[in-house]
Amino acid sequence: MLHELLLSLSGHPSPLLHPPPPDGHGSSPLLSPPERALLASLAHLSTLHINLSHAASHAAASHPSPICRAVAAAVEGTHLAAFRRHVLAVEATILRGDAALVGAHGIVPLTAVVREFDGWARVLAWLWEEVMVGGVAREGCTGAMTGYGDVEAAARGLVGAAEGAWLRMVSAWVVGGKVPGFGAGDFFEFVCVGGLLPEFVTPATAASMLFIGRSLNQIRVKSAEDPSLRGTDHLFTQLRKLAALEHPLDSATFSRTVTEIRHHLSRTVLRKLLPPAKVLETLQLLRDFFLLRRGEFAMALTQQADEKIRSRWRRAENLAYEKRDGLANVVVKDGEVAAVLARTWAAMGSMQGEHAEEDEGLELARDLLRLTVVSKSRSSTADGGGLASIASTPFRNLLFSVPVVLTLQIPSPLDLFLSQSDLATYTTINSYLLSLRRAHIRLTDLWKITPLRRHHPAPPPCGPTGRATVRLLRHRHTLRSNILRNAWATASAAIFFLGETEGYLQTEVVAGLTEDLHAWLAPPESPPPGEQEEEDIWLAENKEEEDHAPHDPQSLAAAHRRYLKTLVRRLLLTNVAFTQPLYELLATIDHLVALVRRLQAVWVAADLEADVGVVDAFVDLAREERDVRGELGEVEGRVKRGVEGLVGVLRGTGSSMASVNASVETPKEIDGCDDIATRGDAGESGSGNAANNTRQSCTTMLDVSLISNPL
Repeated sequence: MLHELLLSLSGHPSPLLHPPPPDGHGSSPLLSPPERALLASLAHLSTLHINLSHAASHAAASHPSPICRAVAAAVEGTHLAAFRRHVLAVEATILRGDAALVGAHGIVPLTAVVREFDGWARVLAWLWEEVMVGGVAREGCTGAMTGYGDVEAAARGLVGAAEGAWLRMVSAWVVGGKVPGFGAGDFFEFVCVGGLLPEFVTPATAASMLFIGRSLNQIRVKSAEDPSLRGTDHLFTQLRKLAALEHPLDSATFSRTVTEIRHHLSRTVLRKLLPPAKVLETLQLLRDFFLLRRGEFAMALTQQADEKIRSRWRRAENLAYEKRDGLANVVVKDGEVAAVLARTWAAMGSMQGEHAEEDEGLELARDLLRLTVVSKSRSSTADGGGLASIASTPFRNLLFSVPVVLTLQIPSPLDLFLSQSDLATYTTINSYLLSLRRAHIRLTDLWKITPLRRHHPAPPPCGPTGRATVRLLRHRHTLRSNILRNAWATASAAIFFLGETEGYLQTEVVAGLTEDLHAWLAPPESPPPGEQEEEDIWLAENKEEEDHAPHDPQSLAAAHRRYLKTLVRRLLLTNVAFTQPLYELLATIDHLVALVRRLQAVWVAADLEADVGVVDAFVDLAREERDVRGELGEVEGRVKRGVEGLVGVLRGTGSSMASVNASVETPKEIDGCDDIATRGDAGESGSGNAANNTRQSCTTMLDVSLISNPL
């Protein structure tokens, strides 16, 4: 009986512990009910052993995840093997007649045998319920889904097996940039998947692993074209750091190891792949054209876009005489938008003169920048830019009356620090700043329409008819000047508001933050020669090499994201209470400019009709003038109220800015890149004072030009 009992515990089904159904009298032919009750725990152990062995063998041979295969093999080869060795040890104790189990006359009490296996029920039950049924044997299980005091050793062993298999895949990724050929679905591939990451991998460490693998993958591709990038075998020395990790892995040690590998990679190969000069050149390109440091770009683009819109309307008006679908021809297409950008580059080139030096920044922008129409399917999801906190105000609709954005083709390896979400943020900021500049330019262009501002009559000819003509022209000009006085005052107030707002945003916000970013990126200047001579030359040289060490691309990308987040916040792009009224004001300014230009066209046609006799039979000029003047008065009032409302919002923003900045905590970024945000927040009070000055200037302007209007 003991022999049959021990065989059943070793994994062989036996009728002793697994009897057939009882007979009609409810009794078992092999064991009495008291004996069966005593051996129930051993029967449970035998069942667990058999089920675990079958399930583990099947999972180790056929599971699609190599981590799950490793865990299943560890269950079979480590823990079940230890249980079978314990069964053999109990058998050996009985055969030796050890008094621990064998009593007088060679009797072995069943209670003593059951007591020998007391501790194994919890271990095998946990292995079956948590590891196999709830983990490895479950469909869709991944390595990240695979841990009381009695089962601690078993848990540590299984965790070590799973972590070892996962770490081998990590080694292939962070040392060679290769996704494992087998079990790729158990590991992220070029995109971080949180469900596939163990708990000890922090988000920052996952980002570092993703960056390292992507970088090495690019290096492997680039090395076919540039032999200088080859020779990455020295990275295999980093395998010793991963192999030296002890299981179970902890977050701090693993993060430190990944960071060391990333720094080693940045100091060696990535310095050739992504030199600091290339990064600074790209950031300067973004500053010049997306953040509008080069004002001539915004001016040329606005002028070319307005000319395209006017030409489309003229074509639609001409077609309207023959067809009734003239308005359908006003819609701007993608090719026409690209042509507008091409004419913008040509206009900027002509501004430099024939013998001007070659502008490398302009040539780079010509190659990389694109102006595209955003489709309706993308427009609803792209209004917020790359940050979820950006207001969805559609400033991109103002340039062509359809969603148009300025984009950049991100060449490799610049995508190591510049992502598509960063570019979406730049696009949103560009649409915002360009809308302000465009409204300013269109208002100031009204002063270029000389007949609207001054009248220079010719010397009166001889005779009373000539003098009457001069008096008629003077009376006509005086009447029209009086009609436009309120429009000029409103336009002047709007120009002042836009100018002050642009000045604050460009000089205090954009320029200040960009200087901080460049100061963090650029190496410090060398001390004067006199100071260098006083120090040890070798110590000074080593210190200079440490100080001039370039930032690795991941730290640079984190700093750049922090820069964009701070820039968006200080540009008030996260304040819907400001952006929405501003958008409405800019649209109303476009309406104001269009009405003034239309009124000028009506007056020119009226002068031709009165003075020369050129009559347009399809237009009632007097009625159209009355309609335009009435609508112009309404638009003037909307512009005034819009400026007043925005100044009120700025007043409220200024009063709450200090409390908000005091309560906001700066999140820690990778490797000290939060220094930019720290310096920026330290200068927040200065920016706030400049903003208060701007708001005070706008208030004074309103009091003089709008509230106390002399008209």
